Amino acid sequence: MKQAVVDAESPVPLILVIEDEPGDAQLIRLQLEEQGAQAYQIVLAVSLKDAETQVKQHKLVPNAILLDLNLPDSTGVATVRRCYQLFPDVPVVVLTGLDDQAATEAAIEAGAEDYLSKGSEGRWIRKAIRYAILRHERDASERLAMAVFRHAREAIMITDAEQQILQVNAAFSEITGYSADDVIGCTPAILNSGHHSADFFDQMFATLASKGSWEGEIWNRRKDGSLVVETMNISAVHDALGQVVQYVALFSDITQKKAAQDKVNYLAYHDALTNLPNRTLFMDRFQQALVSVRRTQSPLTLAFLDLDGFKAVNDTHGHAAGDFLLEALSEKMKACLREDDTLARLGGDEFLLLLQGQVDQQSTEQVLQRLVATAREPIDWCGIALEVTVSIGACFIRGQPLKKPEDYIIAADAAMYLAKEQGKNRYCFTNNI
Repeated sequence: MKQAVVDAESPVPLILVIEDEPGDAQLIRLQLEEQGAQAYQIVLAVSLKDAETQVKQHKLVPNAILLDLNLPDSTGVATVRRCYQLFPDVPVVVLTGLDDQAATEAAIEAGAEDYLSKGSEGRWIRKAIRYAILRHERDASERLAMAVFRHAREAIMITDAEQQILQVNAAFSEITGYSADDVIGCTPAILNSGHHSADFFDQMFATLASKGSWEGEIWNRRKDGSLVVETMNISAVHDALGQVVQYVALFSDITQKKAAQDKVNYLAYHDALTNLPNRTLFMDRFQQALVSVRRTQSPLTLAFLDLDGFKAVNDTHGHAAGDFLLEALSEKMKACLREDDTLARLGGDEFLLLLQGQVDQQSTEQVLQRLVATAREPIDWCGIALEVTVSIGACFIRGQPLKKPEDYIIAADAAMYLAKEQGKNRYCFTNNI
């Protein structure tokens, strides 16, 4: 078909007519030009492929499309769907030569703005195009909102005032594992993990009622039963009378971020190799224990532990063997202690021990004897017996006046060196504190 010259920058509406019958196409052109040749710019195409080629080649932006349902490369309602795939933001008016109510209704369901029978008067064609363009412009905000709803990376869940789910987006399904069909008509309780108390939800809805919104972290459960941590924002939607008609919840999956943050926090207070408390956490617990001694007069025992022969293990078998020994021995020594006691790794092969609760000289010695016996038990590593012993210096803390934590550690360290001087593989108490 012979095309008129088209100006892509012109403010005159550009109408793309996709019609494979030349006579029908030319008739439509004449009808569009009845009230002036400059009323519309018109591009004729004989197929969807031809239309796509022309639009891309000339960088055209159609204002409306007149679309024959039956073309060489598509027929029926599928033509409307394919047209919207090619031109997603252009209003479509369907042209049909069939008096088929079902076909036209299906075309409207597929997104067409209107339909016309071929041979309609020019005034009806122009009116259909004009109204299609106006409706499309009017509904631009709604289409944008729907595009945001569909493509948002945050999950969106909309409920009615009784909390029945009305709508969810694709991100909701991606995060929770539930499809829209799974949850529409249900309440958000379908996601309940059991992690939060009833008071948590009471406070949530109290905040919604008083402020109109709530935000925070919440633990939910996916369809597969796994837990997910979400950061959520819920807003109440009110009608003109101020009554709640809907709730809109937006949330993101922060499970991995939360786990990473928890790991960072954990490593700030624990030794990465042995998972024992590090010096920072130990000193915090030691300070609190000294406060308890001052208040209750309950005694404590502080011990400094240093492995004998650990350097030889590293030099002979390598650091992998040394790390394995430290991990295994830490677990075995921890098993000798009560839940209230604290064994911490200072670094290398040095450890600090705090015994609390029902502590006296006799019970302290029993614990230290178990630790000495445990440390000298060989540890198997790849068929090799790794052997060390431990030297322990301890001080018994009771009564007044109390000293600084570092003073007790220095005293226990000195007692540990005394144990080494006496032959290692033993414990000694300090009398200098």
